[in-house]
Amino acid sequence: MRTASLERRTRETEIRLTLGLDGRGRADIDTGLPFLDHMLHQLARHGRFDLELHCRGDLAVDDHHTVEDCALALGAAIDRALGERRGIARFGWAYAPLDEALARVVVDLSGRPWAEVALGLVREQLGGVACENFTHFFHSLAAAGRLTLHVDVLRGANDHHRIEAAFKALALALRAAVVTTGEDTIPSTKGML
Repeated sequence: MRTASLERRTRETEIRLTLGLDGRGRADIDTGLPFLDHMLHQLARHGRFDLELHCRGDLAVDDHHTVEDCALALGAAIDRALGERRGIARFGWAYAPLDEALARVVVDLSGRPWAEVALGLVREQLGGVACENFTHFFHSLAAAGRLTLHVDVLRGANDHHRIEAAFKALALALRAAVVTTGEDTIPSTKGML
């Protein structure tokens, strides 16, 4: 089982996280932001990752630190659980619809952090989370996970549907990228990721 556990403590947040890449989609999540919890449940369920994530953040200030630090912790856990990334597919891509919304996510577990994110959200806030922080979530995840990530919401009139489709597509793309191929090689001409 490819797993990672970590604790992240700053003056702004305290996070405990355990991630299993070869799980069944079980999740125990409490970030203090129910809408973020909902999105992380989508990620765990549709990616078939077992995820336990508990965060106590400075929500009296705002939601930024909680969203950012949860993404950093999750990215770091993905990186640790992958180890040297031997025998993985490396690349993953997926489309996910939610009613009128359609999202596309492409992942490369390259070891090179990069994120291009186009969510097209109109509202300022969804469920107590500033919409700008969803873009920041994907950037922080890519940085800490040492992965290249492209997230594009192609259409959708409802911002809840747009962001949920993006998280579902992320789950499916990550699932495809982390799957083991049965080979004992690192999928790179460089010999390392």
